[in-house]
Amino acid sequence: MTTPTHGTTAPTSTTAPTNAVAVDEPPARFLDLVAAEWIKVRSLRSTPWVIVLVALVVTGMAAARALADYNNFPSYDALTQREHPFSLSDSFPAEGYLTLMLAAVAVGSIAAVSEYGSGLIRTTTVAVPARGAVVLAKAVVQVVLWTVVGLLAALCSFFTAQAILSGRDAAIPLGDADSLRALVASALLAPVCALVGLGLGVLIRHSATTVVAGSFVLLLLPVFFSSRKPLSATFANAMVRNAWQRLATIYGEPAEASAYNGATVGGSWTVYVLWPLVALALALFVVRRRDV
Repeated sequence: MTTPTHGTTAPTSTTAPTNAVAVDEPPARFLDLVAAEWIKVRSLRSTPWVIVLVALVVTGMAAARALADYNNFPSYDALTQREHPFSLSDSFPAEGYLTLMLAAVAVGSIAAVSEYGSGLIRTTTVAVPARGAVVLAKAVVQVVLWTVVGLLAALCSFFTAQAILSGRDAAIPLGDADSLRALVASALLAPVCALVGLGLGVLIRHSATTVVAGSFVLLLLPVFFSSRKPLSATFANAMVRNAWQRLATIYGEPAEASAYNGATVGGSWTVYVLWPLVALALALFVVRRRDV
C-alpha cells in the first residue's frame, strides 16, 4: 500500500450543479391574455361561418317581413297611434334576433367549455395561475366580437327593411328616437347573450349541456311566465328576450304602462346590465374556488 507523496493536490471536482437557477419571467399582462383569447376564437373554423349565417338570417328575415307589409300595406294602428307602426318591427324581426341570441350564447359557452373538453385549460392555468383574469379576457373578446356582429346585423336589417318600405313612403329615419333605441338594443343583445353563455360554460363545463341550458334560459323560459298575473309578469319582464322586445318595439305613450305588462324602458335596460354581470360574477366566483 503506497502513501500519497507530500505536496500532491487532490483532484478538484468540476461537475456542474444539477439545479439550474430559474430565470424569472414577467407575468402575462391582461392585454396578452386578451390577444391569446382572440387567437383561440379566430382559429375556430366555425366562428366566421356562424357570423356570416347570423347576419344573413337577420337581414333576410327583415327583408321578408318588409316585403310582406309592402305587399299587404296596412295604414294606422289605434294602440300605438302611429301611421306605420310596423316599420320598426320589420327592421328588427323577432325570428332573426332569436337566431342571433342562440348563436351568441352558443359561441360564448364554447369559448369557455372547449378548453375543458380538450384539456387545454390545464396548460392555461399553469401559464396563468390567475384564473379570474383568463375569464375576464374571454369576456372582453366576446363583448367586442359580438358587439361588432350585433351592430352590423342591426344596421343591415334596419336599412334593408327601410329601403323596401320607402316604396310605400313608410320608412322611418335612423335618427328617430324609437329607431335609435331599437338599433342599440338589438346590437347589444348579442354581447349580452354571449356573456350569459360564457358564464354558464364556466359553471357547467359541458358543451351540449351548456348550449341547451343557455337556449332554455334565454329563449324558452320567458314563454312559461304568464302576462295575466302581476308576479309572473314581473318575472317575464326580467327576461332578456322580453327586455329586447320592449326596447325594439314602438308603444304609444297613452298605453305604455299596460302595453307590455308594465315593462319600462329603464327597467329593460337594467335587465340588459344585470344578466351579464351576474353571469360573469358567478363565473369568477366559481373558477377561483374549483379545481381544473
